[in-house]
Amino acid sequence: MVSGTLNSDDLDGELQLEKATSGAAPLETAEEISTPVGTTIPPEKALELLSRISLFAGLQPVYLRRIASLGLEESHPRGALIFAEGTKGDKVYLILGGAVRISRQVPGMGEEALAVLRAGTFFGEMALIDDFPRSADARAHEACRLFVIRKEDLEDLLFVDRDLAYDLLWSFVRTLSSRLRETNDKMTFLAVTTKF
Repeated sequence: MVSGTLNSDDLDGELQLEKATSGAAPLETAEEISTPVGTTIPPEKALELLSRISLFAGLQPVYLRRIASLGLEESHPRGALIFAEGTKGDKVYLILGGAVRISRQVPGMGEEALAVLRAGTFFGEMALIDDFPRSADARAHEACRLFVIRKEDLEDLLFVDRDLAYDLLWSFVRTLSSRLRETNDKMTFLAVTTKF
């Protein structure tokens, strides 16, 4: 996980550091949400991808096939805004390749990078649970390929298949519980280290 504050004055230095460490071109900025290039993904490949994601890993293969049939592949260029903080959450994203930066804009300071996520991880899953707006920005840290499932499509499937809905609910509970424990551990560590 990467954390740090970026403002417009520091962005050039941050980009030079990243270019030096990754050999990549400078990060482009995009103010509007990227219009992805969407393509379908072969069902067996989608099934394999879903089975490697912790959120779906515990589901039976028959359930994974049903969920996999809902997804599309999207490609975003480096620097593209995938979604913005405050917008309606209507998709969950699984990273197939590249990297995505999750961040927030801090008034007077610039961008606060919360995490850089890589292939095999997912983000935007809270949109499947609640109707609150996005709590952070998601931007293509590197050119990325994403497997995307729309909330509306998944809700329709879960309405028809109650057993799948039950199993997926418990998977969400385990994932959120694990993340809460990680956050508690980090907060404890920060509280202890600031006393010295």
